[in-house]
Amino acid sequence: IAQYAALCMVGKTLDELGFTREPSVPYFSVKEAVLPFNKFPGCEVRLGPEMRSTGEVMGIDPDPGIAFAKSQAAAGSMLPMSGGVFISINDEDKPKFLPVAQKLVELGFHLYATEGTHRFLQRNGIAAAPLNKIKEGRPNVIDYVINGQIQLVINTFSGPQGRPDEKAIRTLVISRGVPLITTVSAARAAVEGIEAMRARRVTLRSLQEYHREARG
Repeated sequence: IAQYAALCMVGKTLDELGFTREPSVPYFSVKEAVLPFNKFPGCEVRLGPEMRSTGEVMGIDPDPGIAFAKSQAAAGSMLPMSGGVFISINDEDKPKFLPVAQKLVELGFHLYATEGTHRFLQRNGIAAAPLNKIKEGRPNVIDYVINGQIQLVINTFSGPQGRPDEKAIRTLVISRGVPLITTVSAARAAVEGIEAMRARRVTLRSLQEYHREARG
C-alpha cells in the first residue's frame, strides 16, 4: 500500500495501478498487545493511556473465535475449556454482560460472583455461587484462585470505590497465569473463542499459505 501511495503521488492513478477493489481476505486476524504486568511491580493492572506493552502478537484463522483464542495463547493467556469463572462487573456493564454469562453456563462453566453481580445474575435466572470481596472476609476470591478453583477472571473497572479489591485480584491472577479479561467486548470474544475451540479443529498454516490464499 505504501508503494501504491508513493506512485500515486508521482502521477499514477489507482485505475492505472489496477488497484480499484479492496482485496477479499478469507480469514480473520486478531492482534493482541503483550502486557506483562507481572514484570512491573506495583503497577495497577488496568488499561490506560500509558503504553506498557512489550510487544504484539497475532492470531489468524478462518474462524474469528479461534483467531481470538490463538492471539490470547500467543500472548501467554490460554483460554480455559472448562472450570470456574470469577465475575465482577460494574453496574454500567451488567446488561451488556448478560449474554456472555448465559453462554458460559451453556458451555458448562461454574460461575462465581461478588454480591452485586451475583444478585444481577440471580434476577436473570443464571446460577452463580456468591464470593466475598477481600474486605468482607474469607473464603474470598483470593482463596479460590490460590486453590485452583478459578480458571478465568472477568473484572470490569468499577471506579475508585472498587480499586483496592480489583488491584489485589488482578495482581494475583496475573502472577498465577490465570487469564484476566477487563472489558465486556473481550469477554464476548473469549466466549466465542472457547465455543469455537471446542467445536472444531484449529487451522494450522504458515503466513505464506494465508498470503497465497488471500491473493487467490
